[in-house]
Amino acid sequence: MRDALSTSLSAALLHEVPVSSWSMPRVPESAGLARCLVREALGSWELPGLVDGVTLVVTELVANAAEHARPPEGHVHGGTIRVTVSLVEPDRVRVAVVDLDRTEPVLGVPAADDEERGRGLALVAALSVSWGVEPLGWGKRVWAELEAV
Repeated sequence: MRDALSTSLSAALLHEVPVSSWSMPRVPESAGLARCLVREALGSWELPGLVDGVTLVVTELVANAAEHARPPEGHVHGGTIRVTVSLVEPDRVRVAVVDLDRTEPVLGVPAADDEERGRGLALVAALSVSWGVEPLGWGKRVWAELEAV
């Protein structure tokens, strides 16, 4: 995982794209840490108007990884995820969560009003200008781009 991420981050740095990236446990509680780290990055890039949307999106992406991603065979612990936020244009950021499960998430039928779950990817799609999944040889990257209005 480290080699592919290092290559990706090195490529971003060569193109002078500001990137912040963190590894954390693949547990629901990591969403809070991811929100704090995203707020810090957006603050350093002077993009306060994106904080609410990006923190909601990173929360959903981390929650999905914690709930649905399975650790590789032979691993007894839940593994780690990698959260990355990058400034792709002066008013546009990309947030991504990488996990070690190759199963891609699917934007399904919207949840009924009385259901407590099932809105994560719908929220990501609604808040972002684009989103997607990049299969990796050892897992996947789920990403979303948000733009300041």
